Order: sequence, then C-alpha cells, then structure tokens
Amino acid sequence: MTTRSKSFLVRTAALAAAALLFAACSKTAEKPAPPSKTPESVAADARLNGSFREDRGGWAYIHLQGAPRDIGYQHGWHMAAEIDDILKTLAFYFEKTTNRKWPFFREAAERMFWPKLDPEYKDEIEGIAEGVKARKPDTTYDRIDLTALSGWIELAWYYVPYLDAKAKPGSGDNKAPGYCSAFIATGRATKDGRIVIAHNNWTEYILGQRWNAVLDIVPARGNRILMDAMPGSIHSGDDFVVNGAGLVYTETTISQFKGFKEDGTPEFVRARRAAQYGATIDDFIRIMTEDNNGGYANDWLIGDLNANEIARLELGLKNHRVWRTKDGWYIGSNFPIDPKLIAEETTFDVKKADQSVYVRKARWEKLMAENKGTIDADKAMAFMGDHFDALTGKPGANANTLCGHAETDPKGIPEFSWAPYYPGGAVSAKATTAALAKELKLWGRMGRPCGEDFLASDFVTKHQEWAWQVPYLKDMKGNPWTLFEGKK
Repeated sequence: MTTRSKSFLVRTAALAAAALLFAACSKTAEKPAPPSKTPESVAADARLNGSFREDRGGWAYIHLQGAPRDIGYQHGWHMAAEIDDILKTLAFYFEKTTNRKWPFFREAAERMFWPKLDPEYKDEIEGIAEGVKARKPDTTYDRIDLTALSGWIELAWYYVPYLDAKAKPGSGDNKAPGYCSAFIATGRATKDGRIVIAHNNWTEYILGQRWNAVLDIVPARGNRILMDAMPGSIHSGDDFVVNGAGLVYTETTISQFKGFKEDGTPEFVRARRAAQYGATIDDFIRIMTEDNNGGYANDWLIGDLNANEIARLELGLKNHRVWRTKDGWYIGSNFPIDPKLIAEETTFDVKKADQSVYVRKARWEKLMAENKGTIDADKAMAFMGDHFDALTGKPGANANTLCGHAETDPKGIPEFSWAPYYPGGAVSAKATTAALAKELKLWGRMGRPCGEDFLASDFVTKHQEWAWQVPYLKDMKGNPWTLFEGKK
C-alpha cells in the first residue's frame, strides 16, 4: 500500500469518527470513484487546448485557462448540457415564484448589469455563449442570458422585491433568502494554529442540485482561482473561493435585507474581481465595497493565508462593518450583527431567538467553543453535516440544524419566506485549510453535507403542494467528500 493510500485511509477513519461525534447523519468520506475525464479526441477546436473536464463525486471539475474569451468558450463547451438545463430551470422557476418571465430578467441584466461588466468579463461571458452554441447548435442563448445567469440571485431576490416596493410601498417582500452555514478560524482556535474555513450552501433543491461545478481558472491576468460554481456563471455564487495569492473567502446571506441600487456594480462582478485580483483582506474589502449595488448582501468570512489573519465583512448597501483577528473565529448562519445596518437595512427581529438563523448561531458557538484548539479539515467537514437542533437540545435534521433540511420541517423557515416542508436546505459543502489552500486544494461534498439522499418522487408523494416543481425537481443523491486541486 502506498503512503498516499495509507494517508487517505487514516483521513477516512478520522472523518467517520468526527461525523459520529457531531451527529452528522452518515460517514463523511468514502473512496471516490475513478474520475471520468473528457476525451482529448473531442477537443478539435484549438480554443479548447489545455482545458478539460473530470466528473467526480457528483461534481464536474473544469480546468479553464487562457484569455478571457477562451476561458469562457471552454466553460460553455464543457458544460453546455448543464448550462442549457439550468437556464431552462431558472426560467421555469422564476415565472412561478416571481411572476416574471425570462425576458424580464434578460432586459434587467442587459440594462443594469452588462454596462457595468469589465471588458474581460464581457469577453468571458460572450465566450461561454459561443461555447454552448458550438456544443449544442440547437440552442439560442446569448451574452444576456449568461449575464442574467451570473446575476440571478440579485435579480430575483433583491431587484424584484425592490421594484415591488417602489410600485406599492410596503408590498415588496424583503425577506432575502438566508442561504448557508459557515465558519472561519485561526490561531488558538485551530489544531495547527492556521486558517480553517468551511461552508455549506443552502438554497432551493430545484436549483441547488444543479450547483455542481468546480472551476479551476488560470486567467491570462490575475490570480488562479479554484471555486465551486453554478454552471455558466463567472463567479462562485455561493462563494467558496481559494486563489493563488493566498486569499480564501466565503459568506452567509443577511436575512431579511432590503435595498438595491440599479446603477451600482453587481455583486457577481465584484466577487469575481476579488477572486481574481485580491491578495489581502484589505483588497477584498476595497473591491467589494466599491460601487456596491446592495445585491446579494452578505456577511463575508475572509482569510489571508500569508498573514494568518481572518475577517468578517458585514456588507449591506448603505452600511458595512469589519471585524478582524489573528486568533479566534467568525461564524455565519444568516444573522446580521451591526445594530445600524439591522435598523436601517433589514426587518430582522433580534429578539426572536427561535428563528433558524439564531438556533444555528447557538449551535455554532457551542461547537467552536467545545472544539477550540482542535479544529481541522476533518472536524470542519463533520460540522457541515451536523444535525443537532440547539432549540430542542436533540439531534434531528430540520430547518434549525447546520445541515439544513427545511423539507422535513412543519414550520418551514418564516424569516426566509420558506413555507412548511419547503424543498430546500443544504445542497453541498466545502472545506479547506491553510495547508491545502496553499496548494490550491479544497474538499467538496455535492448533495446534502450529511450524505443523505433527497428523492424527489418520495417527497412529492408526501407533499403534493410542491408537485408543481416536478418537471424540474429531481433526485439529489448523497456523495462522498472529494478532494479537488488545481491541475495542469
């Protein structure tokens, strides 16, 4: 047995023990199946040179390199089927949930977002459209469809409520969805005194089960980027990013946020700039706060591997606040902290202790305190699948647990406007450490972070109120934790 194999078995055993300790609902790592790699024979187009795709653990790992338009073309070509699928799904889902058809989102993206894109990102998006067309000649997607895809969260959950409130004051639903659970830690909080960061993505299952790309981007200018992403998007979207300059970041959404600036720079552009051109916490803060449009308002958790420093940036539209340390941790589960931001830019109820965001906050605080000084990649992965409800004091997957299962919860998540038994929750997880991130490596688990399956037909049989999603709602199978790294 090789040293590498022995090391992997040791990691596997450690993950299983950690998962039991923290009430995750299944063991957290298994030996992954051999990767399925795109045959080089299909790369007849010179623009595809150096790019490739590997399918592992439910993810599609895509290596992209070169000039912006070439990177885009490679992305579109390798993920044409997934991009076609997600654009059809978004059009279907938004018509049902926002009462707007896809042309509305195209018009908004072209008017507000396209003029604010840097030239290189315009080239990349046009390249994606070209790559999709080359692989699937029957499609008609263009740069505006792909721009709306990168900005779908801002358009659907920030711009639409903003318009509704303008048209009829008080009518807009400003309960911005509270996506994700995350932490970052360093110093005496972690096992080796260096940064550990992890995140699980909460969203609607109909969308999240399609959020399965790992993009390894080697641009002609700027930093190399390793991040998870929705197929066709130029940024991560759920924001788990490692770059070649030693910057790592993630986020959780600010619950019940309101506010949007039509002529500001979209969040997806600023986030991509930070990934490609940021090297320090100060860089990240500067890039993200400059010409902020208020879209996708988040609490950002940021790490500088070179300085071994971490930070929390709470970024609204009018207000932002920063916390920094070289010894401690920051946690996120969609709760805002700054009193001024809360008062001026949200309808968040700080007195409601039983809401999901605060129950998960209580669980985070307990886990971090109990594991101070021992936090590493294995524990980070176990935390992501945690099923302990801090409100009841009992294990049991629901909307209050770090690995969220709103579809099992009779109360839903009112603060997100998620109805009872809402088909949403945690759909993937990622984790990395300073040692791994320095080598452009991260662990990812596609599907529920606990490893359980979501079976669409079983769910809809029990909850017919969600049968309208059936054309696009599909099974979300459990997968093992899989290690990804930037490759050549």
